[in-house]
Amino acid sequence: MGHKSIEETKKYIGMWVTEDGYIRHELLPNNRYDEARGTRKSVYQGNYNVTGNHINYKDDTGFIADGKFENGILYHAGMILYKKN
Repeated sequence: MGHKSIEETKKYIGMWVTEDGYIRHELLPNNRYDEARGTRKSVYQGNYNVTGNHINYKDDTGFIADGKFENGILYHAGMILYKKN
């Protein structure tokens, strides 16, 4: 049995948080995301697309960013996010 990408396993769906809990990305099953910062909810919202272990974001204002999943960690724009169970 070979190694499956996170795209194949769909394990990217759910809440991802920085170690201090300040930034939270919720990746929804409909390819939308909602980012919260501190006590502010829905600071950024938009669409995302996962290909292999790579994620592309496009927020509702048109800003684009990307990231990658490695060993259960999401690396995005200098941030390190962990999956919240």
